[in-house]
Amino acid sequence: MSISDNTRKALEKIGLTSYEIKTFSSLLKGGELTASDLSQKSGVPYSKIYEVLGTLEEKGWIGSDNSRPTNYFAKSPATGIETTKQRMESEFKDNQNIVLNELVPLYEKSGTSERPDIWVLSGAINIAAKVLEMVESCRNEVMIALPEASTELVKQALPKLRLLHDKGVDITILTSDKMDKDSLKGLSRVAAVKVKKGLFGGGIISDKHYVVILLGPAAGEVDSMETVAIWADHAGLAGFAREYFEYLLKDAKEF
Repeated sequence: MSISDNTRKALEKIGLTSYEIKTFSSLLKGGELTASDLSQKSGVPYSKIYEVLGTLEEKGWIGSDNSRPTNYFAKSPATGIETTKQRMESEFKDNQNIVLNELVPLYEKSGTSERPDIWVLSGAINIAAKVLEMVESCRNEVMIALPEASTELVKQALPKLRLLHDKGVDITILTSDKMDKDSLKGLSRVAAVKVKKGLFGGGIISDKHYVVILLGPAAGEVDSMETVAIWADHAGLAGFAREYFEYLLKDAKEF
């Protein structure tokens, strides 16, 4: 049994080296093996085998025991994939923060952002992805108007909002009396929450510049396939939305 070219290429794309793939493949075929046996079976030079085994173990693809000499064994490929995915996501987020923290201010100073992007987004998944991107890159202030939301959405949003809160971002949430009390309590720990009876429509304004306006009768329903939104990188439109948001806040009740 040998690994197909397709699988080999896929493993390389998610970060395994040629030596690591050969070693893991040999463990899948041979069961528990020592480093010396693995070097012979895989074709990985003995001078490199311990380094390869160390990185494979760190990446979550193999395990080892306490015998002498040490025996190595393959872990479930599902475990290896999941560990690799989590590591890649964590590294991506770290790199994303480094890039955004330095380059967004340069982009804003360059004047390029005066040529605004305006997109029409459809489908709850696309809208949620854009909103999360906005929220994660927010540095000073975020204002959210949402008539209602599922408890599941609030649970997913809370960790993101908590991170912003801990970074010192001012968060204001305006919602209607349709939102359940537990969700309101959770949100009020990380944001200033106000409730307005009969609120409809919704949107998000980030750093007085980026805005998402939710449209349609199902704007508050996350699972609705008909949800449509406008996203804009436009200070004027964001400013208008912010003024309207503050107008609505005036007669809303503090939660």
